[in-house]
Amino acid sequence: MGSLFSKPSPQPPPASAELNKPWRKVTWREKNEILPYLEGFRSSAGVLRILLYGPTGAGKSCFVNSAQKVLLGRNVISAHEQTMRVGQSFTVKIKTHKMKKRGGGRFPFVFDDIMGLQPDNLGGIQTEDIINILKGHISDGYIFNPMHPITADHPKYKAKPEAEDKVHCLVCILPADSVSRMNDEVFVKMKTIRTKAVHLDIPHVIVLTKVDQACEVVNQDLKKIYLSRKISEKVEECSHKLGIPLNNIYPVQNYHTEISPDEATDNLLLMALNDIVNFANDHVEDRDDE
Repeated sequence: MGSLFSKPSPQPPPASAELNKPWRKVTWREKNEILPYLEGFRSSAGVLRILLYGPTGAGKSCFVNSAQKVLLGRNVISAHEQTMRVGQSFTVKIKTHKMKKRGGGRFPFVFDDIMGLQPDNLGGIQTEDIINILKGHISDGYIFNPMHPITADHPKYKAKPEAEDKVHCLVCILPADSVSRMNDEVFVKMKTIRTKAVHLDIPHVIVLTKVDQACEVVNQDLKKIYLSRKISEKVEECSHKLGIPLNNIYPVQNYHTEISPDEATDNLLLMALNDIVNFANDHVEDRDDE
């Protein structure tokens, strides 16, 4: 019979915040080694269209600005951002962002920034509107109605979209620091959109933002992102919830307070941009073959 004063069973030590080896092997390179590929990229279509979507406050507009900053090598304001989460989407209309090149000209790809997803009782963009964007039916500048999706008689509705109006890659922007607390209703909406993208053969990736706010190890040293146990767990969680393969999920740190370029930040953003642009181009080539 056990004693009333028996010692409790020893608890296992807490898992280290840093892994013994990287959960993803990458080569950190100078920005000027990576950027020339995108600068010399030629699309199989006229312009590749990349749609950014996700919950309110995930950092979609910030990602657009960060991408343009790394491509230009200077501070920019391309998309208007909200400085803090206020529960409502700061973006209220579809805005197409044409990416500028250093020395002039444009890249052969654009980003469509849209209103954020929210539970039905809080408003946000309608799922049907995002599906219509995938098909190329909604023109730039359309102001979203949180209560009703666009109708075929609206002046911004394109009944017969051109190939360049359609989306060539779907990018879900998710916040690493709060993805575990996101409303299930929002995930249901995102899975509905993903299912439609799959039916349309549109590639789908996740860009995981705010990694510095999700993990102190990463906050102290961004180059330890692939040694971070917390970020590895967040990537696996996103893969499980949306059914997107792990190698199609890209953790990044957007530019927030910095006004000068940062090598590690640029590396992560360019890794994601390179693959997103290539996936979009692959989609166009596969469609043309068919």
